[in-house]
Amino acid sequence: MSDDADSPDDADDPAADDGRRHGRVQRHPTPGPLNSLQYWTDAKPVWRVALNYVLVWIARIAPSLRVRNWALRRLGVTVGRGVSWGLEATPDVFWPELITLGDHVVVGYDSVILCHEFLQDEYRTGEVVVGDRAMIGAKAVILPGVRIGAGAQVAANSLVTRDVPPNATVAGVPARPMGESESADDEADSDEHENGDERGTDGSDE
Repeated sequence: MSDDADSPDDADDPAADDGRRHGRVQRHPTPGPLNSLQYWTDAKPVWRVALNYVLVWIARIAPSLRVRNWALRRLGVTVGRGVSWGLEATPDVFWPELITLGDHVVVGYDSVILCHEFLQDEYRTGEVVVGDRAMIGAKAVILPGVRIGAGAQVAANSLVTRDVPPNATVAGVPARPMGESESADDEADSDEHENGDERGTDGSDE
């Protein structure tokens, strides 16, 4: 599974070409004086969101990676081979079908992938694509319309507001590319954690 190919709509969109997500986000105006969240039942059926909520709960707390991936697929998430979805990680509850996870993606503990934004006069939806072997650190937040390239790394506690190029490492709020020395230190820390995990796993299935 690869996210290298651009959609036809992106070809003529300067915002999409320079890594900004807004060119890919769809805007949905809402009527009346209230903020858009007040009209959420017009955007999605109540039964669908209720079912999504149960499946999100399973994806967050199930001890087995296999069960978590099953719940993600039932939500409509496109899940590649060997995806590792961390405990307490949360997919979008309203539009999880807009998430694509490439092969061997790692989504860290308590991270969030959002595909919607409820604003005052409108709500917005956008697809999130995570490329093969990309890694999202613990407690990171990915906003709608973002694409994370193959082999990219998102540091823990980052807020990703624009695309991440393949094999790049980003960190911060908002997330920005890290320097070479910072990336090397980050990779060393990652290796240490992986070695530690090998010595003490939680018994999750693949």
